[in-house]
Amino acid sequence: MNATTTAMLQVPGAKLYYEVRGEGPLLVIGQSGEGDAHRTADLVDRLAGHYTVATYDRRGLSRTEVDDPSLPVTPAMHAEDVHHLLAALTDEPALMLGCSLGALYGLHLAAAHPGQLSALIAHDPATPGLLSAADRADIERRLGEIEDLYRTEGWRAAMPAAAALTGLDPARIETEAGVVAAPMTEERAANFGYYLANDVPQCRMDTLGPAEVAAAAAHTRIIPAAGKDSKKAWNHQCAVELSALLGRPIEEFPGGHNGNTSFPTGFAARVRELFTTSS
Repeated sequence: MNATTTAMLQVPGAKLYYEVRGEGPLLVIGQSGEGDAHRTADLVDRLAGHYTVATYDRRGLSRTEVDDPSLPVTPAMHAEDVHHLLAALTDEPALMLGCSLGALYGLHLAAAHPGQLSALIAHDPATPGLLSAADRADIERRLGEIEDLYRTEGWRAAMPAAAALTGLDPARIETEAGVVAAPMTEERAANFGYYLANDVPQCRMDTLGPAEVAAAAAHTRIIPAAGKDSKKAWNHQCAVELSALLGRPIEEFPGGHNGNTSFPTGFAARVRELFTTSS
């Protein structure tokens, strides 16, 4: 069993909590939703024998400390945090698995810091800037409705609507044998609140588009990916648009939008397969 190293990293305006475990090429995981460093513990278990896996609490979540919590945090700022984390861990190009918001942050990172990522799996990317004008207007409206619901009724009322938008039904999520749903702790509830208050509106307003993707793809192998069961999610359409821009097929992963937590064994196998396949 590989030991886990935990530490705090000073970055502009914050101290970033992160964990590192395993041996092999460095792989950083950009989490979705309210996910912190522990969100994909089962997945990390299955990757740590092949990679040095880094996970972290992004700004606003769990143990990461922010100098001014009142300031909004944009996707570009989240990407800069990953940049500083990778720079602290290695001077070689790293691998990244980005899920939903994590894929958005990974694309920002690859565009802003050429060569820091050798490859990025963009799973169910939350990239409204890649959608057609009509589709973007629709998703902006629907995300705005979720934000309003959160402001008026709280995170418990807003989360089912947010889950539905990603094709999830929390009452009917299939999993691999032995997978146990994460408990709802006070910390996780606070993370849900931050996700709805900051990360959803910042994603809705984000400007990353085809030009940034082209810049990223010039130096990073970007792998469009989607969950087998997430075809009704708006993120799946983002994956379709990313695939078309890159001229690469969408790589299918087991499960739906949260396949990284519900099917960790199958998900890890696909990660290893895609990162070891030549471009």
